[in-house]
Amino acid sequence: MSGDHPYSRLTPDLVLDAIDTTGLHTDGRLLALNSFENRVYQLGIETGGKVGGSGTATDWVIAKFYRPERWSDDAILEEHAFSAELAAREIPVVAPLRLDGATLHRHAGFRFAVFPRQGGRPPELDQPGVLEWLGRFLGRIHAVGGLEPFRHRPALDIASFGEEPRDWLLAHDFIPPELREVWAGVADQAITGVRQCFGRAGAVRSLRIHGDCHMGNVLWTEDGKTRGPHFVDFDDARMGPAVQDLWMLLSGERDERTAQLHQILAGYEDFAEFDLRELHLVEALRTLRLIHYSAWIARRWSDPAFPLAFPWFDTPRYWEERILELREQIALMDEAPLAA
Repeated sequence: MSGDHPYSRLTPDLVLDAIDTTGLHTDGRLLALNSFENRVYQLGIETGGKVGGSGTATDWVIAKFYRPERWSDDAILEEHAFSAELAAREIPVVAPLRLDGATLHRHAGFRFAVFPRQGGRPPELDQPGVLEWLGRFLGRIHAVGGLEPFRHRPALDIASFGEEPRDWLLAHDFIPPELREVWAGVADQAITGVRQCFGRAGAVRSLRIHGDCHMGNVLWTEDGKTRGPHFVDFDDARMGPAVQDLWMLLSGERDERTAQLHQILAGYEDFAEFDLRELHLVEALRTLRLIHYSAWIARRWSDPAFPLAFPWFDTPRYWEERILELREQIALMDEAPLAA
């Protein structure tokens, strides 16, 4: 199986050679970072000087090798342009370096981009001011994201995140036969609930968003002028409602999530108006993410990294837990939205 997958050709020597083609000179230091959709590496650079005109002295870079056939070149370049647009407005995002006049590079059949290394840790959301701080920067990201649409990247919608993944899973026999009918029925009920939530929200605005704004994609630093959050990995950037970038910051019981939402919006609305109707979408978007996530793992099952990382995926217990999870979501979607 591993020999048939494109990433089986992505050897350390190939990675080092690829970076050398950009005009940087690697020194042999290479560390694979935790990433499943793409392959991401931290690499040492010989010079130790300024990398790619970034203005910061560093001897490390991060290289992302894009999963073959996932995105078109135009879609990747839109991701790069969006993050560069944000960085140009002094919003703390990690944008790809422009090397030899380009941000997207090719070597031996792989497409890749090189980024400055950004240190940091996940933000501590329970610390005073952190959620409001995150909200301010998300408001600034969305203020820019609303200026123009993506033209080559998809939208977050019921069809692509709910119906298509459900149909794909049923067509490819990943669900154990004894659970297939139950899962299909619960998934149908869940998607019906999602449609009802979208109906209650009405015609909310769609704009350019990060798309996957969980805590693994926010790095917090305590370092002088750069203190605060830094947003990384815009690989899932797409058109969607603003609340998609907010709801993954919420956790705990309803009263806790309500308090967290108040803090986020206190910062967010300094820079962008938030449409309160979007709160009808919080549990709907969570439901779509759950369905999409199972299909994402299934689609990548031929990649040797996935069976190693998700050994429980092809077991009845996994699907039993997903059925319970979707039933919980069906009930939550019937509840009143959080109050802001």
